[in-house]
Amino acid sequence: MSLYSDKLKQLDHSYLWHPFTQMQEWVGEEPCIISEGDGHYLIDVHGRKYLDGVSSLWCNVHGHRKKEIDDAVKAQLDRIAHSTLLGLSHVPGIQLAEKLIAIAPKGLQRVFYSDNGATAVEIALKMAVQYCQLKGTKQRTGIATLAESYHGDTVGSMSMGYSETFHRFHKSLLFPVLRITPPHLFRYGQSMSESAALAAAMNEAEETLGQNKDSLAALVMEPLMQGAAGMWSQPVEYVKAMAELCRRRGILFVLDEVATGFGRTGKMFAVEHAGVTPDILCLAKGITGGYLPLAATVTTEEVYSAFLGDYNEFKTFFHGHTYTGNPLGCAAALASLELFERENIIEKMQPRIAWLHRRLASEFLRLPHVSDVRQWGYMIGIELVEDKKSLKNYATERRIGHKVIVAARNHGVMIRPLGDVIILMPPLTITDDELTTLLNVVYDCIRNVTES
Repeated sequence: MSLYSDKLKQLDHSYLWHPFTQMQEWVGEEPCIISEGDGHYLIDVHGRKYLDGVSSLWCNVHGHRKKEIDDAVKAQLDRIAHSTLLGLSHVPGIQLAEKLIAIAPKGLQRVFYSDNGATAVEIALKMAVQYCQLKGTKQRTGIATLAESYHGDTVGSMSMGYSETFHRFHKSLLFPVLRITPPHLFRYGQSMSESAALAAAMNEAEETLGQNKDSLAALVMEPLMQGAAGMWSQPVEYVKAMAELCRRRGILFVLDEVATGFGRTGKMFAVEHAGVTPDILCLAKGITGGYLPLAATVTTEEVYSAFLGDYNEFKTFFHGHTYTGNPLGCAAALASLELFERENIIEKMQPRIAWLHRRLASEFLRLPHVSDVRQWGYMIGIELVEDKKSLKNYATERRIGHKVIVAARNHGVMIRPLGDVIILMPPLTITDDELTTLLNVVYDCIRNVTES
């Protein structure tokens, strides 16, 4: 096994370029090479097991090698692996669309497939702008987003969710968007109370959207939790307020639920907490249970109908991808959604969500270098700082977050940081004992790294 793993390491270092990874450091470290999965665990080429504490980048729902999903993909493979949706249709794509509409917020009616979160959001962007053109409001070409949001790494999604760290070299490619301050920037950045921060954010949104009501096609936001920006949470009232502000001003309300969808917040979709329906809903990550790349942009009949007309009117939505609605991905998604129903997954999560909340508040928040703990369901961000009173951050070169995840890996738990924010996002079916192990290891590693 040593010779085999050494060869894999050599090949990795010779040929691979890893995402979001400083390769100069990568080639100087011993890589963790995963060869298998088993339930909620990852297994490397040496046979070491790691609890998958971030659901393989937030997408695994039911664990690895889930028999029902394995069987569904194998059965579909015996029929056909791929057939285009351009000018044709196929069985699992039709069946999944029906299922998605059945569970989506009431009023959503049409499903447009793609293959990842960034494309789902870009499709929503293009739909919104073209919808306004087709409806005769041609001046509505602008897009509003939340400050410090993140919507992916294609050019359109970068523009909407600009990150200075990630995207500064590509500024010249991006189009301008209107950025609205979400509650957390008032609460955490200006030391406001939660209620005062919410009021400030809502006042700014009302003023900004009001001033630009005739030029905006859509507001695009992640509801309840801005994920890759640092796991920044919002109260339910904020989502409700933004939906109402958009409705009153004729601005399309677009929700990016790529990370928050499929049970992560304790409901199937985060927007259910607020009881509102967006004009466009973007889905990916957990849609297939974490098995295959698939995404969906779901919209209302009102938006869809604006694109209908004779061919020579050229109202068609000219957008598509080679693997749009891939049958294998659709089959996996159908099996995953059946598991949600049969195993009552959302219901079973509730006591564990409450237990997580109690323990995070009573133990983690008391650690001297933990300044904030943010949670919605199974989405958790633990903010680490050098000085808690002044909220002084650690120097970037100290890589405190990275040191915590390395320590956790050495104790059999796989997690990832966003800078010095430790992210926990376990599979929805994680057991009580596994959840206890996850929190125990992360707690000890945070304490040992920050207090050493």
